[in-house]
Amino acid sequence: MLNKIPIFSALSEDALRTLESHSTVKSYRKNTVIIEKGDETTSLYVLESGKVRVYVSDDEGKEVVLSVLEEPGAYFGELALVGDTERTASVMTVEDSRLRIISKHDFTACLADKPQIALALIRDLVHQVKTLTDRVGTLALNDVYGRVAVTLNEWAREEDGRLITGRLTQQEIAQMVGSSREMVSRIFKDLRLGGYIDIQNKRIELLKKLPARW
Repeated sequence: MLNKIPIFSALSEDALRTLESHSTVKSYRKNTVIIEKGDETTSLYVLESGKVRVYVSDDEGKEVVLSVLEEPGAYFGELALVGDTERTASVMTVEDSRLRIISKHDFTACLADKPQIALALIRDLVHQVKTLTDRVGTLALNDVYGRVAVTLNEWAREEDGRLITGRLTQQEIAQMVGSSREMVSRIFKDLRLGGYIDIQNKRIELLKKLPARW
């Protein structure tokens, strides 16, 4: 599993096995909060199966989803590995999930042996900062439809000649773009009627280029 993670690609098979043997695996039921914003940072989490959402919320319960992770090998909590900062976001399971947990102590031991891991982690963090910066710009400069269109294009991946997203609910998309589920539902209805998208098992296929305006 760890060999699928770019930041660990420099490790030998023996080193990967050692790191895996020192890690722990834990299963979480659906709708379980794994970490909360403000928690102490001590571990990296690697998704082995299931689905989680990364989000921030206010005291009134308003929530903005930063990302949804479901690909095996996806990880979160990496800031715990490079600093003593508190958790900057919360993470909750969207469905029953299985996670591998790597302590900061074990990661640091690997870092001492393979310092190039730090460069891989820095590259990943730079990419995340760029992604978040682009998202802030999208939220600020586009209307709701524009934000939905950008989100769908970002999430779509080519699969057997089709552009299709992972499993996303309309509620998750609404929380990503800072809108209501009802508004997203109306946009989706029009896009389906126009032959722009199709939805099967919560996966959204982009059938043709999305219109510039709604």
